[in-house]
Amino acid sequence: MNRQPVFFLSHGGGPWPWLEGEFRRSFDWLEASLKALPAQLPEPPTAVLAVSGHWEEPGFAVSTAAEPDMVYDYSGFPEHTYHIRYPAPGSPAVAERVVKLAAEAGIPVARDPQRGFDHGTFSMLQPIYPQADVPVVSLSMRQDYDPAAHLALGRALAPLRDEGVLIIGSGFSYHNLRLFDERAFEPSAGFDAWLRHALIDLPPEERAAAMLRWSTAPFARVAHAREDHLVPLFVAVGAAGDDPATCVYSEARMRGGITASSYRFGQDTTPTGFDLIAERVAA
Repeated sequence: MNRQPVFFLSHGGGPWPWLEGEFRRSFDWLEASLKALPAQLPEPPTAVLAVSGHWEEPGFAVSTAAEPDMVYDYSGFPEHTYHIRYPAPGSPAVAERVVKLAAEAGIPVARDPQRGFDHGTFSMLQPIYPQADVPVVSLSMRQDYDPAAHLALGRALAPLRDEGVLIIGSGFSYHNLRLFDERAFEPSAGFDAWLRHALIDLPPEERAAAMLRWSTAPFARVAHAREDHLVPLFVAVGAAGDDPATCVYSEARMRGGITASSYRFGQDTTPTGFDLIAERVAA
């Protein structure tokens, strides 16, 4: 079995794949990048392990349900978006493997048989696997957001990659809902430039060290006043080990103001060597 890459994906806003109109169109480039993801894998994954920026617990937890429910963790959207389903199965076996690998590294992970798919998981996966035919297991963040703890968990779970499991950190490279317009252009671009340098240009050990001090980066606390949408990246970087990073999505002036990006960690196995880097700048 070939080693799967690891991804950190900007997942978009709310239940956007089920919407129409201008809000949906603002995620066109992101949607294209997500649809392109399966072609970048060496083979179809046996399961997806999703670390969502919308699930945090006092300690790490993993979903163990065979048929996960839905978590409609948003407000102000049309009524039909509170009835949508992403009917992918869970994988109790993969969940148990997560618990075992983490325990071997001295990291406790609780089992949660009730946790369903939040929008950081189902909105991200809908364009990638619209048939919902790949088992999905959710992994929580720890609510202290400690970068070292999340890097360590990612390292502990890296063997899953050789077992066919696709690890995805689902967050947003910029997440400040109070500054999500043209005023965000400078801070989001500044933080994004630092992030791209840290992930792509630095050697693996320095890349991990940069995650520990992320809050000292340019515009860090403007881009992430609360770092819940950045923390999934720490798990991804830990699981990536020494693998190189590639920017697979980058868009300037998303929704009129922000720069957003997504990354793949691992050797390029894409048949055409294709990566979607959408540098869309408003006229």
